[in-house]
Amino acid sequence: WEVESGKELQVLRGHAHKVNSAVFSSDNKRVVTASSKIAWIWDVESGKELHVLKGHTYRVRSALFSTDNKLVVTASNDKTARIWDVESGKELQVLRGHKKTVNSALFSADNKRVVTASWDYTARIWDVESGKELQVLRGHKKNVNSAVFSSDNKRVVTASWDGTARIWDVESGKELQVLRGQRNVVYSAL
Repeated sequence: WEVESGKELQVLRGHAHKVNSAVFSSDNKRVVTASSKIAWIWDVESGKELHVLKGHTYRVRSALFSTDNKLVVTASNDKTARIWDVESGKELQVLRGHKKTVNSALFSADNKRVVTASWDYTARIWDVESGKELQVLRGHKKNVNSAVFSSDNKRVVTASWDGTARIWDVESGKELQVLRGQRNVVYSAL
């Protein structure tokens, strides 16, 4: 859509089911969408499908680009997150360790790590290059909906159905703060 006029510019066709997320790359040249068991990478100008990212066995909940637009991370109901190469569409890493749905996955600003948020009440920090689990962030009493790195990559903030947001040290995995005051679910941390 064009913001000023409200005019539709492209329709990205190919999804057989509802689209769970759609996100621009930081250079605005591509869009990644998530639906069913698949994510797609699209060219913004032409609306052409560039890659179909197949590998998840259940619904893909989110898909996001790395800050340099070279990678995509997907999060799924199949208890995994996956890292993909944008140019080739090739799956590079499968991040396994969560016991339930992975609701979100996000790159650090330097693209060296990924943080995942899961309905198993944890968030986890992963090394992008090796796929190795670096930290398990435990402390929430209910599903963790989202997790985001600070701009300096030193902390993570998580949001949970337990009504709290929590701040964690990335290197040690130690909980630094519990932000209370919400009486309901905290859906997002930014």
